[in-house]
Amino acid sequence: MYRKSIIVALVLIYLVIIAGAVVRMTGSGMGCPDWPKCFGYIIPPTSETELEWTPGRTYEKGQVIIVEETLRVAKSDFTTTETFNPQNWNGYEKHDYAIFNPWHTWIEYINRLCGALAGLAFLVMLGAAIFKERKRKRILLSLFAVFLIGFQGWVGATVVYSVLSPVRITIHMVIALLLVALLIYMLYESSKIKHRYTFDKAFRNGMSIAIVLTMTQIILGTQVRQHIDEQVDLVGYAAKSLWLDNPEITFYIHRSFSIIVFLLNAWLFIRTRKLNLGHRSFNWVVLLILIEIATGVLMNYFEFPFLTQPIHLVVASVLFGIQFYILLTATRKEKSIELA
Repeated sequence: MYRKSIIVALVLIYLVIIAGAVVRMTGSGMGCPDWPKCFGYIIPPTSETELEWTPGRTYEKGQVIIVEETLRVAKSDFTTTETFNPQNWNGYEKHDYAIFNPWHTWIEYINRLCGALAGLAFLVMLGAAIFKERKRKRILLSLFAVFLIGFQGWVGATVVYSVLSPVRITIHMVIALLLVALLIYMLYESSKIKHRYTFDKAFRNGMSIAIVLTMTQIILGTQVRQHIDEQVDLVGYAAKSLWLDNPEITFYIHRSFSIIVFLLNAWLFIRTRKLNLGHRSFNWVVLLILIEIATGVLMNYFEFPFLTQPIHLVVASVLFGIQFYILLTATRKEKSIELA
């Protein structure tokens, strides 16, 4: 049960990453301007009329309406009279964003649902570690994972409160990758079947560098994405040809790093095959890097075809996970021979 719960948690974390990528692609980050509810509702509204003040309607404490392009929050449970009474409402203090778009709201809501399901999976994993495994190391790892997913939720809230601060979005993504790495380690540590790999110091060191480069590329990619979001606000969604006009320096660094990433991983692939190190998972690394290059070229030269942006991000996160697993197997020295 412990291993199964880890696998479920890992799948759900990747679903959160996918949902987050769709949120970025569609500009739905502020679809729910409050947290953890959405416009004060557990199930968000589907129509703007639900957020308009209405006479003779019963409101619950914390429910949100939009009045004169500002958010108002019900102070308590009450029923409205024939005229609007501002004494029954508080202004929303976190920010002044007050736009309702049903598509954005529900895309962001689904993103949050995925996060909530992931949180439940982490709690189940902790329960399995405590009551089934009863091993100190696995209990501590599960506790740390629960703390990290809780911290991730809090960072998600601050992203909303900051109206999508680029720095906080990047931190949010980095924590998601740390969760992926932690779960993969827990899965590897709990495995009873240990595959035999031949230890090679150069390969191990190269994998360490490759993971750092992948993480760097993802961080740079979030900054490039922020520049694109700003361009969309300036020139509109239809003017895709203008999105990368006068890009920031991070774009050129991101593009140049891709060459280094490709060359390093090509060398690692050749080395594991030539020395028969046993890392068959590296075939996936090569495939994913090729997909990354292809989607990057499509976005740069063919005006961002549909879904290329989320695919680019999701593939990068999967690549990171596989590389981390390979690093774990490449570090193991037991019953192996170090090559010169």
